[in-house]
Amino acid sequence: MRAVIQRVSQASVTLNNQNDLRTIAAIRTGLVVLLGVGATDTTEDADYLSDKILRLRLFPDVFGKMNLNISEIGGSLLVVSQFTLYADCRKGRRPSFDRAARPEAAVKLYDYFVEVLRRSPIPVETGVFQAMMEIQLVNQGPVTIVLDSADRRTSSPATPAAE
Repeated sequence: MRAVIQRVSQASVTLNNQNDLRTIAAIRTGLVVLLGVGATDTTEDADYLSDKILRLRLFPDVFGKMNLNISEIGGSLLVVSQFTLYADCRKGRRPSFDRAARPEAAVKLYDYFVEVLRRSPIPVETGVFQAMMEIQLVNQGPVTIVLDSADRRTSSPATPAAE
């Protein structure tokens, strides 16, 4: 699974159904999570990413240092499915999406991922799986982080990072 995470001061999802614009989800301070599901992903990938996202220290403390997680600041999550995170643009000019999960499998893992997040005390809003959506957000910082569950299977960098 791949996730692009953006720290926001506000965000919303709007559906455009035959020129009928309707906001279906909105958050204030928190994280927007654009989630792509790969063809070989499992619930272990969803568990890994959900835990990582809930614990990431992306919000400033009183000294302005990114030291607080979403729970500590009372934030919310907005999760939106985005299969295009698995675009392969190495050949030609049109992206290939062969590494993305088929919709039937992807929706199950997407729903599972959202359910895991909803077990936490963090409010979770979502887009609509496979719908054409308009996402509006105000990126704070800007702070944008890319996570890939495949990284859990690789060795960590040689230089120690601050916990």
